[in-house]
Amino acid sequence: MGRLYVVATPIGNLGDITIRALETLRSCDLILAEDTRRTRALLARYDITTPLKSYHQHNKRRLDDVLSRLDAADVALVSDAGMPAVSDPGFELITVAVEKGIEVDVIPGPSAVVTAVVGAALPAPGFLFAGFLPRGDRDRVKRLESLAGLPYALVFYEAPHRLRATVDDMIAVLGNRAAVAARELTKVHQEYVRGTLASLAERYTSQEPRGEFTLVVAGATAREEDRADEAREAMRVLRERGESARDAVDAVMARFGMTRNDAYKLWVETSHK
Repeated sequence: MGRLYVVATPIGNLGDITIRALETLRSCDLILAEDTRRTRALLARYDITTPLKSYHQHNKRRLDDVLSRLDAADVALVSDAGMPAVSDPGFELITVAVEKGIEVDVIPGPSAVVTAVVGAALPAPGFLFAGFLPRGDRDRVKRLESLAGLPYALVFYEAPHRLRATVDDMIAVLGNRAAVAARELTKVHQEYVRGTLASLAERYTSQEPRGEFTLVVAGATAREEDRADEAREAMRVLRERGESARDAVDAVMARFGMTRNDAYKLWVETSHK
């Protein structure tokens, strides 16, 4: 029986590939790639001629073919960038291979999550990777609410065209926390934008977001003054969105554990801003 190799590839700079990853890609009988165009560029850079086929969310029916190849051949799985199975369709193949007793060997390497967390330098007892948030407004808010009380730095992937809506929802649910927007990591135009969620919202209102983003947001804090500031900022965002006083007060009460009277005071305060 063959072996499935899960191989991390560069998230931007092609020089970040590991020696072990190159050896694995050369020795396998087949490489499965989420985006064959990007993978061909990597293989060409290092003179690797192993056969290459696509494997992504729109052609997962190829799963049976891949499993039949694994009966007698070694197959390498790579993603668009970084580690396969982290917010991409490779997870299903790995799961089925494990269920069928096929040996799976992970070849570690570059990761946008770890790179962004280290570069963000936000103090926290750890971090939680939340991947891509749901696209629907209600589902996105519910997911954020489930994360709001955690003390860990929160890490998200986001596409540029959804960035502003996501940051607005984060302000409403999480409050105006410290945050870092990391984009184009390891590439020529790599950038870490540091500040707060409110400053990110302001920046990407006047400037169109470009590139894929990794957002790192500070975890929940128990300090009363910070919670009060977060609640005030959340109320401001809800008011600017056109929420009624009743709905905004109810939302802030639920998210911050405030009394109705204190939440209504914030509603009144924000009316004078």
